[in-house]
Amino acid sequence: MTNPDALSTRPFDGDSLREECAIFGVHGNEDAAALTALGLHALQHRGQEATGIVTHDGARFHSHRGMGQVGDVFGSQDVIAKLPGHAAIGHNRYSTTGETILRNVQPLFAEFEFGGFAIGHNGNLTNAATLRRMLVRNGSLFHSTTDTEVIHHLMARAHGDVETRLVTALNQVEGAYSLVGIGANKLIGVRDPLGVRPLVLGRLDDAWILASETCAFDIIGAHYEREVEPGELVVVDGAGVRSLKPFGRPTRQRFCVFEFIYFARPDSIVEGTSVYDARKAIGAELARESPVAADIVVPVPDSGVPAALGYAEAAGLPFELGIIRNHYVGRTFIEPTDHIRHLGVKLKHNANRALLKGKRVVMVDDSIVRGTTSKKIVEMVRAAGAAEVHMRISSPPITNSCFYGIDTPQREKLLAHQYDVPSMARFIGVDSLAFISADGLYRAMGLPGRDAREPAFCDACFTGAYPTRLSDQEGGAVAELPLLRAV
Repeated sequence: MTNPDALSTRPFDGDSLREECAIFGVHGNEDAAALTALGLHALQHRGQEATGIVTHDGARFHSHRGMGQVGDVFGSQDVIAKLPGHAAIGHNRYSTTGETILRNVQPLFAEFEFGGFAIGHNGNLTNAATLRRMLVRNGSLFHSTTDTEVIHHLMARAHGDVETRLVTALNQVEGAYSLVGIGANKLIGVRDPLGVRPLVLGRLDDAWILASETCAFDIIGAHYEREVEPGELVVVDGAGVRSLKPFGRPTRQRFCVFEFIYFARPDSIVEGTSVYDARKAIGAELARESPVAADIVVPVPDSGVPAALGYAEAAGLPFELGIIRNHYVGRTFIEPTDHIRHLGVKLKHNANRALLKGKRVVMVDDSIVRGTTSKKIVEMVRAAGAAEVHMRISSPPITNSCFYGIDTPQREKLLAHQYDVPSMARFIGVDSLAFISADGLYRAMGLPGRDAREPAFCDACFTGAYPTRLSDQEGGAVAELPLLRAV
């Protein structure tokens, strides 16, 4: 067991929103495993704990999963060679439910009456624990603590072909999901009826590709075709692509607005919008809402960069890299003294002293969670000689936990739940603090403002307006379940 006091080279762990997961699938290319590994590389930002690939060669399934990043698990040509087939799905994991152990690593595979079927899931099922208790009472045996396994068990109790069973299972779940699945000679992609999590369809010559983001298409040279629509199930086989709408009358989409603020890669196109352009527009709106007399605008790298560019342009201020991020940092397990542990902050970020000294600085970041990250960075900037430090945040205050696939702290530990904005400013030690308003965020996205009756996005982490039931929360169910601990 790792010493909890060990010096981490990710010193701000625990004070940021954690990415969800990444999914990727390909059908119709004999290099399916290699293409999937490349796609997962491009989607590494969505999950760094573990990764896996399942392929089908027309007769058999092949699987390889491992703890660590894509390069660690699939960096050997020998590994890829053991994954033959023209169809594959892959998954990068950051755990929002279940322990970080190999048996929770996706894609999950199971044998059914109709044959084998593997599944990879991005999102979170808000009634998974409730369903799990019901399934266990009725004789189901679970091998993981991840919510995704619930879908397999619900499929096993259903009847019909793989599509029918999957739809039957998904009609019983609540929450957010984008899924890729692979059966015998068949690739399936499906998105929840509210479209909370992203899923896109692309093409590479005669092969069809599914991915969480379009940046995964770019790395393999695939062409972006379209978004998988909310509530749509696509089936790819030798005949091409079939589209099904099995979940009844469509409802208004509630796409996660934090994909635009933080999660998606800036070079991706999400819901028809450039993520980079959206972040610059958010920064510009933030400058209009919360101007301040200053000398320079400094991003908190890397996620704050596009918004800081937009802020600087709208404010007519110079954009400067006043904080430098070290990109070449692995993990370490030094047993530190209190003094050395404090110095660990600088392993990831360091102040550009020559640039900051004597300046009135506007620091732009994407969010404040617990506030400890911001506090340490502000201390660093002040120690570098900044005359004033003003912080501007390109999201509204995060006052509520997310239950749809983003790992946020408990509500009571969120700084914005505990304090008002002036108190938050005092806590992190800035001369002023401002967040973009919810209406300003919507205006930056090209909408007139937030419609409280029919919001265009899922923004529950700001507003508490959850778009689905939270059955496990209402019933007091817990995500972590008893399981033999892997050593």
